[in-house]
Amino acid sequence: MPKPTSEYPTDLELLIRKVLWEKSPVTVREVRSALEATGRKLAHTTVITMLQTMVEKGKIEKLESLQGKAFRFVPILERDDVAKEMLGDIIQRVFDGLAAAVMLSLFDVTELDAEELTVLRKLLNQRLREAKS
Repeated sequence: MPKPTSEYPTDLELLIRKVLWEKSPVTVREVRSALEATGRKLAHTTVITMLQTMVEKGKIEKLESLQGKAFRFVPILERDDVAKEMLGDIIQRVFDGLAAAVMLSLFDVTELDAEELTVLRKLLNQRLREAKS
């Protein structure tokens, strides 16, 4: 029986997406090198398999090679889009759609410095003004 696939990227898929978001298009060799820089030493064939799997899942796109050069890969969705999808799902499934509960949890699990809190306050104030308009 085939293993069910998750809608969420695996840790390795997310690392590969981060490589593609930072620099794209990239070759297998460039992905492998970037992964090694993060401490993930993988065989060249493993990286090829991962990239092909991600292409088949519709998460990344494989560009045709130019003049016999290596294939290049690009992300289909940008980082913000993936983050919004994942966070939106968690908000609905875990917090029953309650944004305030998410914010309280964020404060419990993350150490925010004064600068980050100031940014959050500005964003909240902006949203409040927009909601009143």
